[in-house]
Amino acid sequence: MSATITPTVSPLSTTPRVLQARQVAVGLALAVTAAIHVLDLPGKIEEVPYLAVAYVVLIVASFVIMERIFRVGKLLDYVAAIGLGLAILLAFVVNRTVGMPGATDDIGNWLEPLGLLSLVVEGFVVWQASAAVLLLRRTARV
Repeated sequence: MSATITPTVSPLSTTPRVLQARQVAVGLALAVTAAIHVLDLPGKIEEVPYLAVAYVVLIVASFVIMERIFRVGKLLDYVAAIGLGLAILLAFVVNRTVGMPGATDDIGNWLEPLGLLSLVVEGFVVWQASAAVLLLRRTARV
């Protein structure tokens, strides 16, 4: 009787593939974030110009962080994605609860389609970028 030895695969041996998948997920979700806000931008220009400026900053930030994640993919890049995602989520909640100065039309409008899509996408950015941060921190200790 001979015993068969089955090699085990360490979870860390799949780390580059998992990190690459998270990199793509975060990068593409940031592109969707920018697209959502591009679609909503014309209305903001007419209604509340300061929010239109905030949208342009958000769009540019999304693309810059996306570029950094695809080209560099350092811990700080993922932390920036988390920060942007959380800021957008917070702004959405404020906008739907108490409103923004000069923009109270969306109070209680939780089911607006672009807003719901934004919630899902930003939640996904925060989730995937957080997972990438944890993975990068774990592999740095090994």
